[in-house]
Amino acid sequence: MSKNNSNLEESEVDGLYRIVERDAHEGGYLLNPDDSFTRELIRGLVVNTKRYGYAACPCRLASGNEALDRDMVCPCDYRDADLNEYGACYCALYVTEEVASGKRKLKPLPDRRERELEKKKKDKGEPVKNISGLSYPVWRCSVCGYLAARSMPPEKCPICKVSKERFEKFI
Repeated sequence: MSKNNSNLEESEVDGLYRIVERDAHEGGYLLNPDDSFTRELIRGLVVNTKRYGYAACPCRLASGNEALDRDMVCPCDYRDADLNEYGACYCALYVTEEVASGKRKLKPLPDRRERELEKKKKDKGEPVKNISGLSYPVWRCSVCGYLAARSMPPEKCPICKVSKERFEKFI
């Protein structure tokens, strides 16, 4: 790789790092305090964005089909559940205060994606109970759980900053 490409990539990593760090802070999340580890994850996000056109989690194998991979676009749909249960998301980009402060050690954690995908397949056939009297549908952010009652989902989640494609009709 030439020096120019290396510098260009570093500037891309720096730029995305600042964006991810700002969004994490605004949403009340913490990034892994190991700067070199975190930068490698961000580098993986840059590579995957160039490769696929979206920021697939660098610790999972993306298919190249954004609709199939949407649940694993960073921040992934499993981040909050993993933070609550294990203190970090699957790739450990996001961590809890306990982990960031060193009070809790990180351990390898299982990828809950397969389990959740199987559960969704089983639940697809069950009808959602309709709550009468609502003027608008309720949209749920699949990443952070934010709910919005409106005709269409918000363009961007005000909590975790993901795009409207990450919303699902909740009610």
